[in-house]
Amino acid sequence: MLARGGGRGAFQQRDIGPPDTVLEMGSFIHAVEDEMLCVSIISDKVPYFNAPIYLQNKSLIGKVDEILGPINEVYFSIKMGEGIVASSFKKGDKVYIGNDKLLPIERFLPKPKVPGVTSTSTSL
Repeated sequence: MLARGGGRGAFQQRDIGPPDTVLEMGSFIHAVEDEMLCVSIISDKVPYFNAPIYLQNKSLIGKVDEILGPINEVYFSIKMGEGIVASSFKKGDKVYIGNDKLLPIERFLPKPKVPGVTSTSTSL
Protein backbone atom coordinates (compact mmCIF):
# COMPACT_ATOMS: atom_id res chain seq x y z
CA MET A 1 0.00 0.00 0.00
CA LEU A 2 1.40 3.38 -0.96
CA ALA A 3 1.40 6.23 1.49
CA ARG A 4 -0.14 9.52 0.52
CA GLY A 5 2.25 11.46 -1.71
CA GLY A 6 3.80 8.39 -3.26
CA GLY A 7 5.71 7.02 -0.28
CA ARG A 8 9.19 7.71 1.00
CA GLY A 9 11.54 9.33 -1.44
CA ALA A 10 9.00 9.28 -4.24
CA PHE A 11 9.37 12.97 -5.03
CA GLN A 12 11.09 13.15 -8.37
CA GLN A 13 12.33 16.26 -10.07
CA ARG A 14 11.60 16.10 -13.75
CA ASP A 15 13.66 17.85 -16.35
CA ILE A 16 11.11 20.25 -17.78
CA GLY A 17 13.57 21.99 -20.07
CA PRO A 18 14.81 25.58 -20.03
CA PRO A 19 12.53 28.48 -19.12
CA ASP A 20 11.08 30.71 -21.84
CA THR A 21 13.41 33.53 -20.83
CA VAL A 22 16.64 33.57 -18.85
CA LEU A 23 18.24 36.44 -16.93
CA GLU A 24 21.95 37.13 -16.76
CA MET A 25 22.85 35.88 -13.28
CA GLY A 26 26.57 36.49 -13.14
CA SER A 27 29.97 35.94 -14.61
CA PHE A 28 32.58 33.22 -14.30
CA ILE A 29 35.61 33.97 -12.12
CA HIS A 30 37.54 30.67 -12.11
CA ALA A 31 37.26 26.89 -11.80
CA VAL A 32 37.47 25.35 -8.32
CA GLU A 33 37.54 21.56 -7.88
CA ASP A 34 35.61 20.88 -11.11
CA GLU A 35 33.03 23.58 -10.30
CA MET A 36 32.59 27.12 -11.57
CA LEU A 37 32.90 30.04 -9.15
CA CYS A 38 30.82 33.01 -10.29
CA VAL A 39 29.96 36.46 -8.99
CA SER A 40 26.33 37.56 -9.10
CA ILE A 41 25.40 40.72 -10.99
CA ILE A 42 21.81 40.76 -9.67
CA SER A 43 22.14 42.73 -6.43
CA ASP A 44 18.55 42.35 -5.19
CA LYS A 45 18.11 38.59 -5.77
CA VAL A 46 19.78 35.35 -4.64
CA PRO A 47 19.61 32.07 -6.60
CA TYR A 48 17.89 28.99 -5.17
CA PHE A 49 20.14 26.09 -4.24
CA ASN A 50 20.13 23.53 -7.07
CA ALA A 51 18.69 26.10 -9.50
CA PRO A 52 19.55 25.20 -13.10
CA ILE A 53 22.15 27.48 -14.71
CA TYR A 54 22.24 28.06 -18.45
CA LEU A 55 24.28 29.67 -21.18
CA GLN A 56 22.63 32.49 -23.14
CA ASN A 57 21.37 29.96 -25.70
CA LYS A 58 19.51 28.18 -22.84
CA SER A 59 21.71 25.09 -22.84
CA LEU A 60 21.99 23.70 -19.31
CA ILE A 61 25.52 23.75 -17.87
CA GLY A 62 24.87 22.83 -14.24
CA LYS A 63 23.15 23.71 -10.98
CA VAL A 64 23.83 26.16 -8.15
CA ASP A 65 25.78 24.26 -5.50
CA GLU A 66 26.87 26.83 -2.91
CA ILE A 67 26.08 30.48 -2.23
CA LEU A 68 28.75 32.51 -0.45
CA GLY A 69 30.06 35.96 0.33
CA PRO A 70 28.61 38.99 2.08
CA ILE A 71 25.00 39.98 1.44
CA ASN A 72 26.09 42.88 -0.79
CA GLU A 73 28.49 40.78 -2.91
CA VAL A 74 27.05 37.33 -3.60
CA TYR A 75 29.14 34.56 -5.12
CA PHE A 76 27.89 31.14 -6.12
CA SER A 77 29.39 27.88 -7.31
CA ILE A 78 27.96 25.76 -10.10
CA LYS A 79 28.17 21.98 -10.00
CA MET A 80 28.74 21.08 -13.62
CA GLY A 81 26.36 18.90 -15.61
CA GLU A 82 27.48 15.69 -17.25
CA GLY A 83 30.03 16.29 -19.99
CA ILE A 84 30.62 19.95 -19.03
CA VAL A 85 34.09 20.97 -17.80
CA ALA A 86 34.46 24.07 -15.62
CA SER A 87 37.99 24.82 -16.84
CA SER A 88 36.69 25.20 -20.41
CA PHE A 89 35.10 28.56 -19.50
CA LYS A 90 36.94 31.88 -19.64
CA LYS A 91 36.95 34.58 -16.96
CA GLY A 92 34.00 36.88 -17.59
CA ASP A 93 31.82 34.31 -19.39
CA LYS A 94 28.16 34.99 -18.55
CA VAL A 95 25.79 32.50 -16.90
CA TYR A 96 22.00 32.70 -16.88
CA ILE A 97 19.09 31.60 -14.67
CA GLY A 98 15.30 31.39 -14.91
CA ASN A 99 13.50 34.26 -13.13
CA ASP A 100 11.45 31.74 -11.12
CA LYS A 101 14.64 30.43 -9.45
CA LEU A 102 15.54 33.66 -7.64
CA LEU A 103 14.71 34.78 -4.09
CA PRO A 104 14.49 38.43 -2.98
CA ILE A 105 17.51 39.54 -0.93
CA GLU A 106 15.13 40.86 1.77
CA ARG A 107 14.47 37.26 2.75
CA PHE A 108 18.02 37.10 4.13
CA LEU A 109 18.02 40.46 5.92
CA PRO A 110 16.92 41.00 9.54
CA LYS A 111 13.31 42.09 9.92
CA PRO A 112 12.85 45.65 11.25
CA LYS A 113 11.39 45.82 14.75
CA VAL A 114 7.89 47.26 14.96
CA PRO A 115 7.79 50.01 17.64
CA GLY A 116 5.28 49.57 20.46
CA VAL A 117 4.75 45.85 19.95
CA THR A 118 6.08 43.52 22.62
CA SER A 119 5.63 39.84 22.85
CA THR A 120 4.51 38.54 26.21
CA SER A 121 3.52 35.07 27.11
CA THR A 122 0.38 34.56 29.13
CA SER A 123 -0.37 31.53 31.21
CA LEU A 124 -3.93 30.50 31.89
